[in-house]
Amino acid sequence: MGLFDDISQFLEERLDEFLRDNPHLELQAIEEQLQEQELDTTKLIAKLRLEEKSLQDRILAIANDIQTWHGRIGKAEKAQRQDLADAAREREAELLRQGNQIWGQMEGVKQRTSQAQELLQQVKQKRQEVKKSAQTQKVANAYSSDTVGWDRGGSSPQYHRSADPLEAEFQQWEVDEELEQIRKNMNQ
Repeated sequence: MGLFDDISQFLEERLDEFLRDNPHLELQAIEEQLQEQELDTTKLIAKLRLEEKSLQDRILAIANDIQTWHGRIGKAEKAQRQDLADAAREREAELLRQGNQIWGQMEGVKQRTSQAQELLQQVKQKRQEVKKSAQTQKVANAYSSDTVGWDRGGSSPQYHRSADPLEAEFQQWEVDEELEQIRKNMNQ
């Protein structure tokens, strides 16, 4: 596992370095994650609402059954059929317990729906903040790349790190060194 851990750590470090060098991409990645989370939360809310509707339908069906059995209790008592009246009372009590249990489930679903809606609002707000930061950064980058530094006259060429061949050569050399170090660690 040491080799995989070393490679994984190496790749994570390179990714972190890349994102530090390209902060606009980091914000874009965060915005995409938030967008995905917003979509997932919206799907969860829809699923919970369907579940709540299903539970409401079950409660209504049980309520109708309770009415039916309550009527049967009265009918059996009028006919002086105590055995049927007692059995109907037991059935009515069982249906009431069932209805209470499903009611509790429905209340739990309502609470989870409410929490999911709060989360959705938070995610939307965070996504707007990230989008605003990305736009601000984009404007700042455009401004800094369009202006010439105060210490270099207007005729001096601008230094762009990404287009610098010496920078690219050093980065390649540093990557090669780290790979060589990983190979040495593997062979030990």
